Amino acid sequence: MSTLDGSIVNIALPAIMADLAAPLPTIEWVMMIYLLTVTACLLSFGRLSDIRGRRWIYIRGLIVFSAGSLACGMARSAIWLISARAFQGLGAAMIMSCNQAILTETFPAAERGKALGMLGAVVASGLTAGPVLGGWIIHFFSWQTIFYINIPIGLLTALAGNRILRGGKADRVRAETFDRSGALLLAISVSTFVYILTHGYDLGYTSYPMLLLGGAFIVSAAGFVYGLFSVPHPIIVPSLLGIRLFIFPVLATMILFAGLFTMIFLMPFYLINPCGFSPKMTGYIMVTPFMCLFIFSPIAGVLSDRIGSRLLCTAGMGILTFSFFYLARLMPDSSPPDIAGRLALFGLGTAAFTAPNNVTIMSAVPREHMGIAAGTVATVRNMGMVLGIALSGAVFNNVFYRLSGGLSLKVYQPQLEPIFMDAFRYAMTAGGLVAGIGIIISFLRGPEKK
Repeated sequence: MSTLDGSIVNIALPAIMADLAAPLPTIEWVMMIYLLTVTACLLSFGRLSDIRGRRWIYIRGLIVFSAGSLACGMARSAIWLISARAFQGLGAAMIMSCNQAILTETFPAAERGKALGMLGAVVASGLTAGPVLGGWIIHFFSWQTIFYINIPIGLLTALAGNRILRGGKADRVRAETFDRSGALLLAISVSTFVYILTHGYDLGYTSYPMLLLGGAFIVSAAGFVYGLFSVPHPIIVPSLLGIRLFIFPVLATMILFAGLFTMIFLMPFYLINPCGFSPKMTGYIMVTPFMCLFIFSPIAGVLSDRIGSRLLCTAGMGILTFSFFYLARLMPDSSPPDIAGRLALFGLGTAAFTAPNNVTIMSAVPREHMGIAAGTVATVRNMGMVLGIALSGAVFNNVFYRLSGGLSLKVYQPQLEPIFMDAFRYAMTAGGLVAGIGIIISFLRGPEKK
């Protein structure tokens, strides 16, 4: 549900902008505030779930998310909608911080890969169905329906989860205090970092707002790191940073999602501009990698239970790296089946990596720290998304600007096709080089503990 909401709202932005009579820079915050809130709060809620219990956080997260969805649907102004989206993001962070920890605690070690593979399939289905379902809902109903549809799903899941999880491992609590100051410093540092990455290129990294935010990031991050070693129960347990099978897969997760969102960000521009495909055809082509992710994630999870995850993760990163260089060889006249086939490889590599890598992370940490481990995975996943968009955008724009003699791609023109394709190839090649680092990290993490 939370994944679906992240992708379905994109389709509604034009309708929201017209209905609320808000300018594009304001409407951008409908997406930005959700991303910032989720990313800033994931680690803190993961840690809180270790202390208060998974069910306590998870059920309340579903209720908060549903209430936020109601407020979004009732919005009569852009400010109202943006505020409601922040509240909705708070609930999404509570839900996401518990998902993997609940599954890991529920299933025995021999079945965790299968369980987390199914979770990957559910995530993929949300990403896949979002644009299609969003377009269908807006066509037949209204943009408000996109938010209202979350309410019955969220409340029914809360009722079922409260009954199923009550009295089990998800109800375990610990006699520890929650580091509120650390949570605040973490939220400030993460949100300022994400904002700098997403808007630094447009506003200028040396502009006054960016320098001010950079200072806030440095101060808050330094305060957070100091707190890790000075408070009794910090948000991030320092001992986890010394676990090789935790820190290496976490870094690889960030690299994978940076690569994935390099592709997600730039491919629609390639498909619509040089190729000239309709938005409908573009949507069908872009569904391909997520369909592969949906199909192969459970299979990869089962394989990781049998043969281990190191080989699968390394191979998955290898396929991803190859896919980037394969995409870099696309031409403006490439056919839809050709493009879809290359994107299918992208989905296959992502599927081979994701579930086995998550199994490694969750199996490497003590049970009492699974919440913070799950929160860490979700946080670096979001950070990777932002990094991918920021870095690929920077490479593409810099190359396009240099080759065009100072132009920017505001309105595509046919005569810009060679320059566009060169910039696209540079960005895809850069993505491949980054993914190549992921191959090394996935291999060097070492074998799992038996």
